[in-house]
Amino acid sequence: MKTFHSFLDKVDERLGDGLEHVLCAHHRRRLRDLGWGDVLEPGGSADRLGGRAAVRDGNRVEVLIDGEESLPAIEDAIRSAKSHVHIANWHASADFRLTREPGALTLRELLAETAARGVEVRVLLWAGPPVPAFQPTRRLARREQRKFTDGSAVRCVLDSRERTMHCHHEKLVVVDDAVAFVGGVDFTALEGDRHDSPDHPPRPIGWHDLASRLEGPVVADVADHFRRRWTEVADEDLPAPRVPEPVGGSRVQLLRTVPNNTYDFAPKGEFTILDGYLRALRSARRLVYLENQFLWSPEIAEVLLDKLRNPPDDRFRVVLLLPRKPSNGSDTTRGQLGRLLDADDGNRRLLATTISAHDGDASSPVYVHAKLGIVDDEWLTVGSANLNEHSLFNDTEVNIATDDPDVVRATRLRLWAEHLGREVAEVDGDPADVVDHLWRPVAEEQAERERHGERRTHRLVLLPGVSRRAGRLQGPLRGLLVDG
Repeated sequence: MKTFHSFLDKVDERLGDGLEHVLCAHHRRRLRDLGWGDVLEPGGSADRLGGRAAVRDGNRVEVLIDGEESLPAIEDAIRSAKSHVHIANWHASADFRLTREPGALTLRELLAETAARGVEVRVLLWAGPPVPAFQPTRRLARREQRKFTDGSAVRCVLDSRERTMHCHHEKLVVVDDAVAFVGGVDFTALEGDRHDSPDHPPRPIGWHDLASRLEGPVVADVADHFRRRWTEVADEDLPAPRVPEPVGGSRVQLLRTVPNNTYDFAPKGEFTILDGYLRALRSARRLVYLENQFLWSPEIAEVLLDKLRNPPDDRFRVVLLLPRKPSNGSDTTRGQLGRLLDADDGNRRLLATTISAHDGDASSPVYVHAKLGIVDDEWLTVGSANLNEHSLFNDTEVNIATDDPDVVRATRLRLWAEHLGREVAEVDGDPADVVDHLWRPVAEEQAERERHGERRTHRLVLLPGVSRRAGRLQGPLRGLLVDG
């Protein structure tokens, strides 16, 4: 039986490699034909904020961790609006409340009251899949649209210009062209509770997520992206956004995925999120830290595989925080993890983890929905893009990236303190030491407790169920079936 399974592993490995080679070749041809072929070419500028996306100086960036911090900040900005509020989201529920304070307004009430003050409120949502294969269905999207607009001055438009089997996935808010939020938080309770906190108290499905709050010139780039989509979908011309004055010391880049043949403003598409990730990951010397809902992309995996096989430094580490059971593609992610673990070859440079509710109750998972990348405490991206073909090639997505080391390092330390249940000062050491002496021992101890049927005592645990067989094939197959 062992020999049979070994044979299956070999067959799976060959088939998986072959399919991924076909998929990557297809991506190369597609991007080359669109004039984006250089994105997949190694090398290029050593500047991590290089590439085709404009770099804006003079910004203030704040990374907001979990819904407890991000949602009230967004509500405060909406309440202070004087001119306009522009929202683009995957889906928004009219009865969703941004806070759970006594007397908190629903999103519909908040936006209607804001519009009643003379503020122009525009909401741009995905129209849902053409067939009701998954949420939000088009029927649900239309129902929520009516709730936002009936009896109010709010304008809500549904965007159905998606590629087949793909969606409009970005999550952004722009207020008065003065402040913008770019992240991964949806204004809905579909599939999970967005109001999670760093303590991750037990709840049906907690939702670890991130958003960025932006001020300064980069806000004009976020506002202009919304303006261009709205102009085409709603058939309403909006004025070009004013560029805010510099307010801080951070360089920031707006990164996007805009599929080709979707909008007139970008007929050949834009793939700067893929460019940004590949540029930064190739440059990594000491640390790659990724929080993401998925890890399917063969282009991303190949860079990580090369780094693990040829580490740039003896203290190079890769730390992954992923959901235990992603909404789809679980086996696909596990298959890629199997490849990464094989490449690590027992050197313990790679650590793949997940989290659950603080008390370790297995019935209270925490869903990792964050989309964060950190490299060497010198580059950070956060936004709506997952590490799969959907987000990097076919869904509309918006991320921001910054190379402000103070912002990057402070964000990493806050997140590591949250996940390890420590004070920031306790995780403020050489990243390799923190990974080796805090992350790994905690995660391995909790995994050992699970194996023996014992109650876990910490939220952090090794990611279980790494697949090296059937799961290895699903990523390339999925990509070939849905990528045009």
